[in-house]
Amino acid sequence: MSVSPRRFVAAIDAVNYRVGRVAMYGIFVMIGILLWSSVSKTFFLPSMWTLESAQFAMVAYYILGGPYSIQLGSNVRMDLLYGTWSPRFKAMVDAVTILFLVFYLGVLLYGAYDSTAYALKYSERSPTAWRPLMWPIKLTMCVGISLMILQCLSEFIKDILRIRGEEI
Repeated sequence: MSVSPRRFVAAIDAVNYRVGRVAMYGIFVMIGILLWSSVSKTFFLPSMWTLESAQFAMVAYYILGGPYSIQLGSNVRMDLLYGTWSPRFKAMVDAVTILFLVFYLGVLLYGAYDSTAYALKYSERSPTAWRPLMWPIKLTMCVGISLMILQCLSEFIKDILRIRGEEI
């Protein structure tokens, strides 16, 4: 395979590796928010921003860490048959099934883009008492879904290389 797809794979893997490594510290942000929530409810007045902030932190953690998870191969698979297959046959099955995932993510990105555009245009706010703006988390979702699509394309190229018997 030419150098161009290999550069694409290397670039996407590098970006998603770095984003994933940063996103994995989001769990500590969420822990801090929930710890403050517990402390403030016990000793002070309860904060009305903690639950929603924790939810936003969890969404960012999950959506930005997804491509890194795919890259590491730590996504969930039905290993009943998959574990017994040869690496080449696994690559063939993965190359077909990843196309379904890319289609699903494309539909998801389309909806996320529309929702983000709406949130930006109308300054959409959450219907809770805190009423935070919704566009930051929706934009994070668009970025995360886009990175996931790019990582899926990277994995697809790696599967094609495995099928051809080439070194990755």
